[in-house]
Amino acid sequence: MKSSYKLPLLLEPQPEGGWTITCPIWPGLVTEADTYEEIAINVTDAASALLEAYGELNQPFPEGLLPLRPTAPFTIETVL
Repeated sequence: MKSSYKLPLLLEPQPEGGWTITCPIWPGLVTEADTYEEIAINVTDAASALLEAYGELNQPFPEGLLPLRPTAPFTIETVL
């Protein structure tokens, strides 16, 4: 069963358009998106790849990265 995580995201606008997306509690999470619709998709893909890598390398998850209840939807909160 997959877990859901609530992650704070920082969106840094890029001069050519779109954003570089990072997470202050998960330093390895870095991705990009050109549209708002791509943000959730690209963050989910990047987070899934990192979770898989942590598991394969038998590394502990970053402190503060706690799964939500399994039925919680993936959410994105922004500060404008």
